[in-house]
Amino acid sequence: MNDMTDTSASTLVPDFRKAMRRLAATVTLISTTDASGRRHGMAATAVNSVTMDPPTLLICVNQTASLHAPLIELGRFCINVLMPSHHELVGHFSGQKTGEDRFESGDWRLEEAGGLPYLHGAQCNLFCRVVSVTPVGTHSVIIAAVETVHVHDDVMPLIYADGRLHAVGDTVA
Repeated sequence: MNDMTDTSASTLVPDFRKAMRRLAATVTLISTTDASGRRHGMAATAVNSVTMDPPTLLICVNQTASLHAPLIELGRFCINVLMPSHHELVGHFSGQKTGEDRFESGDWRLEEAGGLPYLHGAQCNLFCRVVSVTPVGTHSVIIAAVETVHVHDDVMPLIYADGRLHAVGDTVA
């Protein structure tokens, strides 16, 4: 007997949300600037590799997110892959703070080549250029070419699953 429940149209969205909570993902902060140099950022788990050759990623960003318009306008962004020691930043970039206040915590620096903000000491930083933007429902699926990568020696990603943050094997927040 199958223990899976059938999903009706009325429960599809809540059941889908519940199912996605079981899909563990690495936590990232996506950062960019606007034309005036103001920094913008958000926490995200919807980040995936597309191809290794050429190095290409995709991110999904809600079209109402404060990061969306500046990211699209600049056409460049940085994906900062977090370590467990960065867990307090997730709340700051998920609505506890807004605008420049999000960057008050953490060791934020500016990329020499293009001025993108990046989190020094992150698991890794991937500096990207937008290749395409496809609207899908409430979000934009953004395909980006990776231009530069900084990689930390240790492998210790911060993971999000079932509404909580985890280190590999341990809950941190």
